[in-house]
Amino acid sequence: MAEKLIIVMANTDPRNGEELGAPIFQATVAAAMEYEVDVICTATSGRLMRKGVAQELVVKEGSPKSVYDFIKDAHGAGVKFYCCSPNLDLFDMTKEDLIPECEGIVGGAHLIEEIMEEDCKVLTY
Repeated sequence: MAEKLIIVMANTDPRNGEELGAPIFQATVAAAMEYEVDVICTATSGRLMRKGVAQELVVKEGSPKSVYDFIKDAHGAGVKFYCCSPNLDLFDMTKEDLIPECEGIVGGAHLIEEIMEEDCKVLTY
């Protein structure tokens, strides 16, 4: 069994809130099961790492919890969130624009190295 789970949010569009629940929830569950969990937000989902964006989103209309609340819950369970480096340029962001739960900025080589060198499983959304 893998000790690490990497969840890549590449095709998950923050403009469609119901797409955001499953990957963040599954990351939280895996962390609660004591797996090391990294969530890498790339492409359009990279917007979630910008301060203020996830606070304005909900998974279900009328929900009292924002997507940012779910990110904070996941982070509290031990999930590490990362922003893919091209997103900084794509969305005119700097490191200072990132939410506190974002552990840092990673590039494509980081993901490839993690997958090839670690005993891990990868989920892609």
